[in-house]
Amino acid sequence: MRGKFITLEGPDGSGKTTISKIIFEKLQSEGYKVLLTREPGGIEIAEQIRNIILDKKNITMDARTEALLYAAARRQHLVEKISPALEAGYIVICDRFVDSSLVYQGIGRGIGIDEVYQINLFAISNIVPDLTIFFDISYEQGLARINKNNRDMDRLDLESDDFHKKVYNGYLTICNKYPDRIIKIDASKSIDEVASQALKIIRNKL
Repeated sequence: MRGKFITLEGPDGSGKTTISKIIFEKLQSEGYKVLLTREPGGIEIAEQIRNIILDKKNITMDARTEALLYAAARRQHLVEKISPALEAGYIVICDRFVDSSLVYQGIGRGIGIDEVYQINLFAISNIVPDLTIFFDISYEQGLARINKNNRDMDRLDLESDDFHKKVYNGYLTICNKYPDRIIKIDASKSIDEVASQALKIIRNKL
């Protein structure tokens, strides 16, 4: 039986990366076959592409180049890791997927949601998440968390407030566009509260 593909989305600093690990460990302890992965990255080739995308030195990178690199990393990640795991019946939890490209490049960079979606259709074929959880937190709160935690800032973290505001508003647009797939949760609460919300949603889907 095919597994379930669950993606986690949210602005930088939303806590989804930390909570993805909690979800993974909890489901695994309950006996589920679970795979935790991330984008861009997840496998060696995609991690190399990730390093190019996020390198602070690459400030001259064109917006469409960035979108194409994300799609390339996604394709390799999909064929090498995600699809085989789904075919083997795993619950695949992925920290970011296509929705990130739609908002960061489609809206944040101004390329357009439909244009970025077309690039990614070529990359993902017919693989669509069964469920997406959006960790809803304002871009100001997210960036404040990053600064407070002294996390190493990558090229996208260092973008302007206007860029991060566009990304957040883009996520709200995507939530309205795909209401049957995307469920929004309040990510401003404590880690335990948000993880509990997310686990409840995932269990309902399973």
